[in-house]
Amino acid sequence: MATNQQSLLRQWHMLRMVPRGPLKVSARELCERLCAAGFDVAKRTVERDLKELSTVFPIVVDSRDKPFGWSWLRDASSFDLPGLTLPEALTLTLVEQYLQHHLPPNAVDALRPHFQSAARTLSAVDDTAPPRAWLDKVRSVPPQQPLLPPRMDDECQRTVYMALMQDRQLRLHYRKRDADVPTVCAAVHPLAVVQRGGLVYLVCMFGGYDDVRTIALHRVQQAEALYEPARRKPGFDVDAYIASGQFGVIAGAPITLRAVFTRAAGEHLFETPLSGDQVLTPDDAGRLHLAATVPNTRSLVWWLLGFGDRVVIQEPASLREELAGIARRMAAAYGAGVPHPADAKRELAASEF
Repeated sequence: MATNQQSLLRQWHMLRMVPRGPLKVSARELCERLCAAGFDVAKRTVERDLKELSTVFPIVVDSRDKPFGWSWLRDASSFDLPGLTLPEALTLTLVEQYLQHHLPPNAVDALRPHFQSAARTLSAVDDTAPPRAWLDKVRSVPPQQPLLPPRMDDECQRTVYMALMQDRQLRLHYRKRDADVPTVCAAVHPLAVVQRGGLVYLVCMFGGYDDVRTIALHRVQQAEALYEPARRKPGFDVDAYIASGQFGVIAGAPITLRAVFTRAAGEHLFETPLSGDQVLTPDDAGRLHLAATVPNTRSLVWWLLGFGDRVVIQEPASLREELAGIARRMAAAYGAGVPHPADAKRELAASEF
């Protein structure tokens, strides 16, 4: 192999071995890695190559301490050969849009240069190109009225995610919805993170207690990862926790819901049932009779209220009376124009979580 070809191949491997800041690698470490990869090279040659490459690529040296350390600039564009294809750029763009709250911070940091490369790749093609046009053809629509997400402290989120990934305890300053000052939670044991609509929740345990709690991450005003290991809850499964109805705000034990829907209101339940044991039976009047075992949650109440007079609850009697009471208070409120303060306070308490 010609000398210039050997130098080019060696420098290419060297560039791939240089980490992104704040990590760094010394010339001696690079020399050892290159020799292990089959290149016969001296440390002085590596140092000369690094200096030459730094005039072309965004790699820098930290000369504050010896041995000097080399790294790619933290925000530098990713360097990939071959470049991103349009399908790859499209995939990375969709990952950035929909999964950023599902990834640990170090993964997001590592992917950010690739997200930037994907944006450049897509911006270089015509808007009508199929991969670019795809971004204007797909959307994720929430099933309920969409709300703007609350402001969330990026550093707090980063700290919480890192503690969750490393199974470390947290000290949190958490401000409840109705509080003026935050509460200091000295020992928080993170179990999971769950995103519900535009809100991100931390599933955790407090102190020496074993009951699982849920707190809204946007209400965390200060977070500190402690060195003590977090406790794990034996048998905890985040999917089972969600399926139990916790994020719909549990109001009691599961119930057998029996209700009568108009055909138009209940027909979607044939395709998207409420539960695995759901039975949906039409009658001669064109109505649909529903029987299903479901979690007893506030979300269930809100969902049923959304149908208005197109559904009538039969069982359980407590749920039927609750919705009837809400209907009576709504009728009174619309008749008087102003809701009763006691009713307003009761409804706020029921929706708090």
